[in-house]
Amino acid sequence: MVEFENDPCCFSDITKIRTKSIHFDWTIDYSLKQVKGSAELTCDVLEEGLCTFMLDTRELDVQKVLIEGNEMKFSFGQAGQNGKSEALGKPLIIVLPDVPPPKGEDLVVKIFYNTTEKCSALQWLTKEQTAGGEHPYMFSQCQAIHARSLFPCQDSPGVKIKYTAKVSVAAPLVALMSANLQHDKTEKTDSVNTFYFSQHVPMPSYLVAIASGALESREIGPRSRVWSEKEFVDKAAFEFSQTEDFIKAGESLLGPYVWGQYDLLVLPPSFPYGGMENPCLTFVTPTLLAGDKSLANVVAHEIAHSWTGNLVTNVNWQHFWLNEGHTVFVERKIVEKIYNRPTAEFQAIGGWTGLVETVDTLGAEHEYTKLVIKNDGSVDPDDSFSRIPYEKGFSLLYHLQSLVGIPKFEGFLKAYIEAFSYKALDTQQWKDLLFKHFSGSEEDTAILNKVDWDAWFNNTGMPPVPKPQYDTSLQDVCTALAKKWRAGDGAPSADDIASFNSGQLQEFLDQLVLDSSFSPEQVQQMSDVYKGISESHNSEVRFRWIHLGLKSRFKPAIDNALAMVTEQGRMKFTRPLYRDLKNWDLALPRAVETFKKNRPSMHPTTAALVAKDLGLQ
Repeated sequence: MVEFENDPCCFSDITKIRTKSIHFDWTIDYSLKQVKGSAELTCDVLEEGLCTFMLDTRELDVQKVLIEGNEMKFSFGQAGQNGKSEALGKPLIIVLPDVPPPKGEDLVVKIFYNTTEKCSALQWLTKEQTAGGEHPYMFSQCQAIHARSLFPCQDSPGVKIKYTAKVSVAAPLVALMSANLQHDKTEKTDSVNTFYFSQHVPMPSYLVAIASGALESREIGPRSRVWSEKEFVDKAAFEFSQTEDFIKAGESLLGPYVWGQYDLLVLPPSFPYGGMENPCLTFVTPTLLAGDKSLANVVAHEIAHSWTGNLVTNVNWQHFWLNEGHTVFVERKIVEKIYNRPTAEFQAIGGWTGLVETVDTLGAEHEYTKLVIKNDGSVDPDDSFSRIPYEKGFSLLYHLQSLVGIPKFEGFLKAYIEAFSYKALDTQQWKDLLFKHFSGSEEDTAILNKVDWDAWFNNTGMPPVPKPQYDTSLQDVCTALAKKWRAGDGAPSADDIASFNSGQLQEFLDQLVLDSSFSPEQVQQMSDVYKGISESHNSEVRFRWIHLGLKSRFKPAIDNALAMVTEQGRMKFTRPLYRDLKNWDLALPRAVETFKKNRPSMHPTTAALVAKDLGLQ
């Protein structure tokens, strides 16, 4: 097994020196919108005679570097050299002592620095942008390669670190991190609050996370609390009350949950993702607060990441499907255990529909529709983010399970976690373990040998197998109603959808979105009759309703779309809606105007990608 492998999106040579822990001493300065202080890296020296140590950075202001108390010379390389994407930033090149550190010993490097206004990992919100309106707010998002804008590091998922932190912030604000809060060490004065954190499980740099604001919490389980601004905390506690059940279901599949605390933080609406699996503190979007727990499967997904992604990690971003394909697969296993198989398979049907639409949007020949993406560092990993690694990855695992059987494949999942816990791997290593696990059975080995692995990993477009025969009991009524609308049969009634749950409303709309012949008159009729859809506050239903309206050239959908992209910044919703607006000449000028107006308050990752979607950069 090759444990140390250089990452094309990382400047550091991680085969020669490798970070194993970091201590952060940070102060959050809202007046300057900076995190300032130091990062002390403890590294394993893997090769004799090292003269320099190179770290990833982007837009950091580095003041000095100490090794054993001695100030060392340092410089920055150039961005965008040798065909590398400028998104990778600049390497920080540290000159090591004249007597090189011996192989096998620790090298401790302390770097004093502060973030800058161009830090892509952080979003700073004014008090006016928060729910409470009294205090500012800050949060991070380091995946995929934004950690380097928060602290100097070997910013590769193949490098796993433990960390500790001391974080000071103006009172009465709270700071939280992706680590266990050491409550007994917390220091509070009239002017400053100081919090201490410890992350004892090695994890990649993209999982270092920090948030600060006027936050409160509620206990929702024996090892879980939900945090948010006080305006949402009780609603969030209700929405995520099943968290402990989800954790236990994950443990029954994959083994013990090793991270200690599992808390949730409901972030402001500009957060770009549904959830982010930061250890000990999952970040989630407020668009999940539907009021009926109907969108809680996102939490099941983030909990599944505690094993697949966080404990076992893709070695670089070319193998992102290892993180997300397995996590979607485990998420649906958790849903099956908590609810039933028809519900889990109904979600898989929705996933397949989303995969079809993603392939149609990107184009069936697009490089980003491959399961294993080639990236030599010339492309920002954020650019390739889509549903492909999630749903095409899930499809491969579901296909393999259908070939060898559920009990055997669940046994492989547990063996996979046991083999690669605390490590990182690539697709070949995953495949080698799969064949090794089933090597005792000639029948299973023969089955695996018949799989077209090259097509699965390297072909563009949809999976190289037909759509699976899922349990369609929850979908059938959606399909029947969609057919009725396409055919124009009978007069629609509110009773048509009275028994539908939110997932069925989504599936019904998804089927109509894929039908390019749906007319604006039909959308108007549906708006008049199906108030449960047209006036829904469920974010997933609302998004699909607007999406259908835009694709059908229903003019009122333009205002609805502009409102939704303004009210929240979840990329799952925001980017497709902006793309739909761009593709309609009537809507494009208003879309550009709205984007330019909103950009200062948008998350930097979302803003950069929407600008590309609109052809503005």
